[in-house]
Parts: sequence; structure tokens; C-alpha cells
Amino acid sequence: MTLDNIDKKLLKLLQEDSKRTTKELSLKLNLSVTAVYERIKKLEREGVISNYVVLLNRNKIQKGFVVFCHLKLMQHTKEFISQFEKEVVKLTEVLECFHVSGDYDYILKICVENMEEYREFMVTKLTSLQHIGSTHSTFMIGEVKNSTAFVL
Repeated sequence: MTLDNIDKKLLKLLQEDSKRTTKELSLKLNLSVTAVYERIKKLEREGVISNYVVLLNRNKIQKGFVVFCHLKLMQHTKEFISQFEKEVVKLTEVLECFHVSGDYDYILKICVENMEEYREFMVTKLTSLQHIGSTHSTFMIGEVKNSTAFVL
């Protein structure tokens, strides 16, 4: 699907605040409410818009301790990879998991309350997963940029 300038402006506005009404959006885009509604529905049908979410302040919900855990599997067989991925998606502390190239096989973004909770997570959950060869944890010191918006 090719996005025109109006689609791009609409997506920018929705990424800033997805609770804007079609009337508010129509005024900003100089389109009718119906035209805005139809464009949004088309973007949803085409999969350009995949979800509407609420972003939480992790510090306000006691999840401000952010860890990036680099993880190696013992072997790179299809079975080991598949089993690990099935298990890691069930861990609620893991917000993101990426299969990567380089020295490690996966990078996990983990958010917990503090170091003690991270230690408990490592001991009772993560290291109990099968096929893990090694881990390396890096702790966030400060946040320089955190965005969910794509520039089109």
C-alpha cells in the first residue's frame, strides 16, 4: 500500500494521540469526518494500523528497573529456538524479545521494580528455561530517547 501525504499526516496525528475524534482529525486535515473515517478503516484493513494501546509510565507502576538481557542458546537447532521462543513469550516481565545476529542469540527487554525482583526473575523464571547457554545483563542508567512513533 502506498501512503499519500494525507495518510502520513493522519498517522502522525494518531500516533500523537489515538483518542482524537474523527471530527478533530477532520479539522486538522481539512477533510470531511466521513473521509477521515474511511481512511482510518482502510489503514486498519491494510494492516498499517495494527493496534491501539495505552502507554503506561513504568515508574508509576513499579516497573522502572529496565534490564537488557543478552542470551545465548546452547545450540541453534530449530527445536531449541522454537522451544525457547514459546517459553519466553509467556514471561510477563519480558516486554520485548529480539532474535539477533552477533555474539548473542536474543536480546530481552525486561522491566521489573528493582534489582531484587530482577534477581528473583532470573533465578526462578529465566534460568529455568531449557536450552539457555549463557546470559549477560545490562542495566539502564538513564533514558535518552523512548519513542513509539514512526516518522513517515
